[in-house]
Amino acid sequence: VEYLHQQMMRTLLLFPLALCLAAGGTHPAFSADNKPSISWPGLLGKDRNGWVSGFTAPEKWPDKLGKTWQLKVGAGYGSPLISGELVFLHTRQGENEAVRCLDLKTGKEKWQRAYPVPFRMGMGGERHGKGPKSCPVLAEGRLFTLSITGILSAWDAQSGKLLWRRDYSTEFKKNHPYWGTASSPIVDGDKLIVHMGNDKKGTLLALDVQSGKEIWRQGKDGASYSSPLIVEIMGTRQVIQWNHEDLVGVSIDDGRLLWSHHAPHRTHNQNMPTPVFHEGRILLGGENRGIQCLEPRLTGDRWEVKQLWHQEKVALDMSTAVINNGLLYGMSHYKSGQFFCLKPKDGKVLWLSPGRVGNNVAFLSAPGHVIALINTGELRIIEASGKAYKQVASYPVADSPTWAPPLLLKEHVLVKSLDQLTLWSLKGNG
Repeated sequence: VEYLHQQMMRTLLLFPLALCLAAGGTHPAFSADNKPSISWPGLLGKDRNGWVSGFTAPEKWPDKLGKTWQLKVGAGYGSPLISGELVFLHTRQGENEAVRCLDLKTGKEKWQRAYPVPFRMGMGGERHGKGPKSCPVLAEGRLFTLSITGILSAWDAQSGKLLWRRDYSTEFKKNHPYWGTASSPIVDGDKLIVHMGNDKKGTLLALDVQSGKEIWRQGKDGASYSSPLIVEIMGTRQVIQWNHEDLVGVSIDDGRLLWSHHAPHRTHNQNMPTPVFHEGRILLGGENRGIQCLEPRLTGDRWEVKQLWHQEKVALDMSTAVINNGLLYGMSHYKSGQFFCLKPKDGKVLWLSPGRVGNNVAFLSAPGHVIALINTGELRIIEASGKAYKQVASYPVADSPTWAPPLLLKEHVLVKSLDQLTLWSLKGNG
């Protein structure tokens, strides 16, 4: 029974949820200069680590949040993005996928573009919807989206004009893993990094952001549901990508494979969370496989990967963990979900919350606090301390499941749920 329960939770995590939006009142409550203080260009922010550097916690968290505005959108997992006073979103509407731009203060739509994306969900996921799972990325005035079928599109962020599109479905028949593309592209300078392919074969690509032309490609391994990182290790700037077979380090300049660590996607042990990079080390957590700490090292002209520790007390399923004040915070899928705090130096688990948190948690990290959006629609504020689990505040932010990471502004939280995109005020009065 416990096994079946775990598999049911896993299935729910993997499938996009249908989103439908409804307009509400507008009561902007921004800072004194009337401008949002934080830009959010892609999955888990600028450095793909969930860190919200421009946020200062209120002296006293409000008893409840105020609703500033609420809109209807389509199905999808990707979180909304922010640039200046604009919000960008990629969702599904019927048999189309839609890209839209909204005014952050009011929720008013600036532009919307739609294109057909027929998709048949893998067996068992039909009732969960088929919206895009990949999170878009903003760079150089362009919005890059990856459809659930692996269609990569570049849009002009100001006008919504389609600039270029790349579809590798002729090279990789069914250009996506079984339950659809979920890996989120990332941009580094003039390069857009994305892994194309299906469960059996694929490749890591660097494309020119201006033209979409290939700069380099690396490997033949299949795609996973994890997303790449851009980091620097021992003076070498590189892409860290967890594909269907291995965790790899690839030179950002020319696509050379620097190192690899075997961590295959097999049956129920799927490669889903995005790895965490901390002080030259990689924290890799997988379904039913605990968390391990890996250190790539360059000796002479040869790279090697050393496993420093591997603990099996807590394990990551789909939820990506975050670093705060030198400690790792996340949700283990054991015992129906438990928050945990772990010491990256040696893997020691410092504390565990009571079990049965939920099926998934999307995390952000801010000075002194960890922001946890549980799939049940609860936003929980946790003290960033290794001493004990301490809940600072809790807010209901949706009446339906919430899967995409929230966006935390100076005085607001932007939440995407099953039915709605909602801007909540931390002032408590809208």
